[in-house]
Amino acid sequence: MSAIEQLTHLLPDYLARQRWYQGDAPAEVEIVAGEVLREGVPGLVWVLARVPGDAAAYQVLVGLRPLSETENFLEGKGRGFLGDIESDDGPMLAYDALVDPLLAAAFLGVVAPDEHVETIRPMTVEQSNTSVVYDDRLILKLFRRVEDTSNPDAEVVDALAAAGYDGVPTPVATWRRDGRDLAVVRAFLSGGADGWELARTSLRDLYDRRRPPEECGGDFAPEASRLGQCLAALHISMAKAFGAQPGQPGAWADTLRDSLVDVDIEGIDAVYDELAALDPDAAGASIRVHGDLHLAQVLRTDKGWYVLDFEGEPLLPVAERVKPSSPLRDVAGMLRSFHYASEVALIERQEASEEELAGLAQAWAARNRQAFISGYRGTDDIEALLPPGESWDAVLRAFELGKAVYEVAYERAHRPDWEHIPQRAIARLLAPAP
Repeated sequence: MSAIEQLTHLLPDYLARQRWYQGDAPAEVEIVAGEVLREGVPGLVWVLARVPGDAAAYQVLVGLRPLSETENFLEGKGRGFLGDIESDDGPMLAYDALVDPLLAAAFLGVVAPDEHVETIRPMTVEQSNTSVVYDDRLILKLFRRVEDTSNPDAEVVDALAAAGYDGVPTPVATWRRDGRDLAVVRAFLSGGADGWELARTSLRDLYDRRRPPEECGGDFAPEASRLGQCLAALHISMAKAFGAQPGQPGAWADTLRDSLVDVDIEGIDAVYDELAALDPDAAGASIRVHGDLHLAQVLRTDKGWYVLDFEGEPLLPVAERVKPSSPLRDVAGMLRSFHYASEVALIERQEASEEELAGLAQAWAARNRQAFISGYRGTDDIEALLPPGESWDAVLRAFELGKAVYEVAYERAHRPDWEHIPQRAIARLLAPAP
C-alpha cells in the first residue's frame, strides 16, 4: 500500500484535532488528489482530502521521517502528528510537513521556484490557514479549506496589486491546480503590529491614566483616521478592479434578516425595513468588499496600514463571500471592532463594574469611531460609492446591527460571558434618536 493510501486511515483523527477543520470528527476521509513532492528521506507528500457531506476539501502537507529520528522541531507539536506508516525505507512517522524547516523550504521551491531562502520560521498562531515566514522577507500561506474554485484572498490581493493599491502585501507567487488556489507567497511585512494589539495598548494607557482619550499619550484617534483613509482607498481600488453596480438595499436587508435565525430581538425588523425601502440610487454602490474586516485584519508598519486576509467569513460558502455589497459593511465591521476592543480591555482588567472606566471605554470607542469615519469620508473619490445624506445613517445602522446580531449568536455559542458586548451595541443602535 502506498504512503498516500495509508494516510487515508490517519487523516480522520488528524483533521479532528485541527483548528482549521470544520465539523465533528469524521468517521472516514477520502483522498481525492495526492502527489509525492519530494522523494527519499525526509519525504514530502501533498494530499487533498474530502469528508463525506462537506462541500470543501482539506489540504494536508505530510512529512515522512524514520521513526528512529527525533527532531527538535517536532517537540511540542503533538497536534501535527498523523501517525506511523510503512515505506520502502522502513517505518516512517507522518507529520505536518510545514513544521519541518527542510520540507518547508522544499515546498517553497514548489510554489515559488525562483526564490532561495536560508531561514525558515513557521508561524505558531492558531489560524484557519497555515503560514511560514522565510528570511523575514517572504510569507507563504497554505490554504487549508479548499473549494472547487479560486480563493478570494488570492484573487483579491492579485487584483488590488494590479490596480495599483499599495495597502496589501505584494504578491510573489500563487500555486494553483485544477482551478483551485492552494497556496500563495507574498512579501512579509516585518516589524508590523496588528490593529487589535495597537488598540489594546492605547486602552491600557487610557485605563492606567484615567484621563480622557485625547489627553493620553497613547491616543489611537490619529491611527484610526489613517485607517479610515486606508479603507477608503481599498474600496476605490475594489471598485476599479471588480466594478461597481447600483446598490441593492432590498437584497442587503434580506441577507441581514437571514442571520436572525438564532437571535430574536424586538425592533430589528424595523431597521432592516428602513434599509429595504431605500431607492437603489440612494443606497450607494455595490462593490466587492473585504467582508470580515476588524482590527486584527489590519497591520500597521512604518509605511502605513495594510489590509490582510480577504477570504471573508470562513463559515460561508465562497459564492456568498464574494457577493458585492455596500462599502459600509466593512465600515460597520471596523466600528464594531473599536467597541469590542474597549470592552475586552475592561474585561481583561476585571474592572468592568467601575463606572469611571466604563465611561472612558465609551469615550475611547466614540472618539475612534468619529476619527475613522472622518478619515474614510474625507478621502478623495470615496463619496461616489457611498449613500448620500440621511441614507448613510440608514445603511450603516443596518450593517452595524447585522454585525452585532452575528456577534450575539457567536458569543452565545463560544463565550457566553461576553454576550453583553454585542447586546450593548444592539441596545444603542435600537435606541430612539435623541
